[in-house]
Amino acid sequence: MSSFNTVKGTHDILPENSDKWQNLEKIIHHCVSLFGYKEIRTPIIEKTDLFSRGIGENTDVISKEMYSWVDKDETALSLRPEMTASIVRSYIQHSLGYQSSLQRLYYIGPCFRRERPQKGRQRQFHQFGVEAIGSNHPEQDAEVVSLGWEILQRAGLKNLELKLSSVGSGECRNKYIDALISYLKPHKSKLSEISKQRLINNPLRILDTKIKAEIEIINSGPTIDQFYTNDDRKHFNDVQSYLKSMNIPFILDPLLVRGLDYYTHTTFEITSDDIGAQNALLGGGRYNKLIQSLGGKDTPAIGFAAGMERILLAIPDSKKIKKINNIIHIVCIEPNALGSAQILSKELRTLDLNIVLETMRRSMKAQMREANKCNADYVIIIGEEEHNQKTAQVKRLNDGTQKTIAQNKIFNHFKSLTY
Repeated sequence: MSSFNTVKGTHDILPENSDKWQNLEKIIHHCVSLFGYKEIRTPIIEKTDLFSRGIGENTDVISKEMYSWVDKDETALSLRPEMTASIVRSYIQHSLGYQSSLQRLYYIGPCFRRERPQKGRQRQFHQFGVEAIGSNHPEQDAEVVSLGWEILQRAGLKNLELKLSSVGSGECRNKYIDALISYLKPHKSKLSEISKQRLINNPLRILDTKIKAEIEIINSGPTIDQFYTNDDRKHFNDVQSYLKSMNIPFILDPLLVRGLDYYTHTTFEITSDDIGAQNALLGGGRYNKLIQSLGGKDTPAIGFAAGMERILLAIPDSKKIKKINNIIHIVCIEPNALGSAQILSKELRTLDLNIVLETMRRSMKAQMREANKCNADYVIIIGEEEHNQKTAQVKRLNDGTQKTIAQNKIFNHFKSLTY
């Protein structure tokens, strides 16, 4: 027997298990393509400063868990502990925003953190995730949440619970932090040493505590929804409305607050009790200030990340997927029809059609240009007149054929087509 074994916190994926990994990867690749997302791959090594600025100096990841070293040219390098910072770095470096005003990106790959290994959590682990960069509108939030939900459902996971919250705007966040500090100071003697330090450096991180006594203190304190501006509340209400229209169940959790300054508005987490106490499978949120903080232009963005090891623990059996069919762009130029358009998108994706729904609220000309750029086979056009009459214009782009179809008959129209 060899004297060499895997390093603590790493593991081999043997042939008997690799089919499960391949199957999950196929589901991810397939599902994100149905939403119009494109894969991006970044190096596992980045400059340490990227993560220090992108994740935050006061987080455990930066202070305790990163694998870092100084290279021969005196450059501080690190193995990536997460992938959003790398995606944003690539977005800025390659000027992806100039190529398309909305970038729908996804990734799959290994990450590295030196934390205590446990079930579903290793020092080399694998993540997949998406980043939608360019749209500040609530329908983009709803799309990202629904994509995460769709992937987990297609993977066969049961007992899923979606927790939803909002950290509001910077104005809201600052007022809440002040109120939280004022509330917690009289309880400081009852806090753990870690929470006492967080009270100074990053008060919102105290909300992540797993200590029962601290949870009881927090549950009696102020909640962030008490400080929403009118715009904050409208954005969050619209996200909820879109999710309800797509029949995606959720519960509101005002304590689900991201601790870093660049997070704004929507945050969410999907959990499953099938994997025990460490039950978080997928989490994300809107990070409108991150790109600017890393040297790019002020650009809105939202995304999520998910741990593949945890998901594989929860999958009951392998899943098979079908071949991807035609690409369909839904060109919605009537804001009041966005909810109907999202419902239609959800229905058509059950046919394994590649559906791309506009979330930038651009002109019809710009949306049609985007459809042609993506080599769409069909466009479904919903304007004010179509919305009022509950119809849509369905146009086949290769020959320009166009017809008016009632919205409640579009599903059967595409179901009956022979491709």
